[in-house]
Amino acid sequence: MRYLRMLSNSVIAAGVASGYLTALVLQLNPSVSIDPGTLLPLALVLGVAYGANLTVLFYALIVLRQILAVEVLSPGWLSVRLLSWLCTIAAGTGAALMWLNLRSFGDVLDPITRSRMGIGAGIVSAASVICLGIGLAHLGRRGGRMSATLLSATMVLSVALPIAARGPARPTPLPARPTTAVAEPESARSQANVTMLMFDGATLDMISPAVAAGRLPNIGRIFDQGSVLHMATLRPTQAEPVWSAIATGRYPMYNGVRSAEVYRAFGGPPIQLLPDYCFAQALVSFGFLTAEPLSASDLTARPIWSILSDHGVGVGVIGWPLTQPAPQVNGFAVSEAFHRLSETEMAFEGASAVWPPELLADVRAALQTPADPDPVALVANMGAPQPVNDYDARRDPTPVVGDRVHLQLLTALEASAPRFLAARFPGIDAVGHFFLRYANPSAFGDVSEDERQRFGRVLDQYYGFMDTLVGREMDRLGPDGLLLVVSAFGMEPLTPGKRVLELLAGNPRISGTHERAPDGFVMAFGRPIAPGRPARGSVVDLAPTLLYFLGLPVGRDMDGFARIDLFTSAFASDKPVTYIPTYGR
Repeated sequence: MRYLRMLSNSVIAAGVASGYLTALVLQLNPSVSIDPGTLLPLALVLGVAYGANLTVLFYALIVLRQILAVEVLSPGWLSVRLLSWLCTIAAGTGAALMWLNLRSFGDVLDPITRSRMGIGAGIVSAASVICLGIGLAHLGRRGGRMSATLLSATMVLSVALPIAARGPARPTPLPARPTTAVAEPESARSQANVTMLMFDGATLDMISPAVAAGRLPNIGRIFDQGSVLHMATLRPTQAEPVWSAIATGRYPMYNGVRSAEVYRAFGGPPIQLLPDYCFAQALVSFGFLTAEPLSASDLTARPIWSILSDHGVGVGVIGWPLTQPAPQVNGFAVSEAFHRLSETEMAFEGASAVWPPELLADVRAALQTPADPDPVALVANMGAPQPVNDYDARRDPTPVVGDRVHLQLLTALEASAPRFLAARFPGIDAVGHFFLRYANPSAFGDVSEDERQRFGRVLDQYYGFMDTLVGREMDRLGPDGLLLVVSAFGMEPLTPGKRVLELLAGNPRISGTHERAPDGFVMAFGRPIAPGRPARGSVVDLAPTLLYFLGLPVGRDMDGFARIDLFTSAFASDKPVTYIPTYGR
């Protein structure tokens, strides 16, 4: 019976800890309503997923105490002495998680949410102090009725008050209104244009040494003659929220895209953001939460292609996340889903992935022309298996194929010369996830010489593919044109703890990550660009900077700033930044 009573106390403490996680999820998602239909499924999922593991952990701690202590503990079914210490651990850990998530996501949360999260974290911190005090007061003696009442009230209120402090659900903003395309005036077609090459997972940590060694000559020209700056990214560091922030100049709380997917517990309301530092993504991997992809309708702020189209600026967009169905623009758009369509699917869904729909025939014809260079052949010729990004396999199992398709489309469609042309290449991210281990074996220590010889140059060669793309667009750049090479987020080696987790999750080949939000970058090249290394920027600075360069006002409700320090004094001296209150939704 003694061990059953130890188990009952472990279950109670684990339930309290799961309650803190439930409160944290609700704090991070202020649009989720607080009602039994929401709380019960969410609490049940977290209780099963975390509660079972925490019960084992707490039970192991009690058994360890029994082994090491002189006095054998014989707790009651609800032991004040035992629960006070277990709840001290639970509340202390819960408070630490709340403070860490507030720090991690603070930049992408609105002031009200940050303030209420701080109140909740403070309440749980106070609860840990109270539980610790009760535990110290009952060293060597059993608890009384008053202590039991105080401890019970602390456990209940430390879960209930942070949920209450979050307040009622706040309405989700309406989706951004669709663009009514406007024909670009003839007089505008000779004006300066922007070409933007978009990469996921590229990092200056790999590029800078390669440039110094002369292996990336085209990017080296940007280092010598252009401007290069680090760009702070966002958490969670996923393509959909980060590129949406770049497109809108607004943080995820305001543009409606807070993660790559929305999550549901037993079919409950959608949860947009999962907490960090507690392996929450494993809830999806192991089936505790179902994940649903986002679509273009989830964007609640005006993206750059919509703003430019409204002002008659020609636009060409290839593969930008959350452009399915393809947006109506003044120019053309090919959605990020296009390269995943099979021939059969193309006949039924191809028109929705392309704007204007009549462009589909030209787009399909472009796929008959081989890509040069072909990224798929490049990886295969290195003797490497085709990389599949396990983090994104549910949405995009073929990112390197996506690079090939996007290059074919860029080659075929850029002749229409829109003033703003953007093409995304997600392949470096996938290759980095799998082959960073071989490119940087010293960071891992378990790479054999044979593996290093076979796969050590795969990632380096893929950066060579990126350099070739940059060179092509540099050669096409007009005298007043601007070339932007943008990485939304960087890549770094997995920590030892994450390597173990990926091994348990069945992803032993994963070696690179961007979960800790390593910087992306912006490389700018062209006659209007001042050579140098400007101060670090942010992903939300891109949209205001593009508007400034193209002669349009910046929205005052945008979270970023126009980076006029990128441009020469001759360009910027007679071109002040102008503003408009908002571009609306």
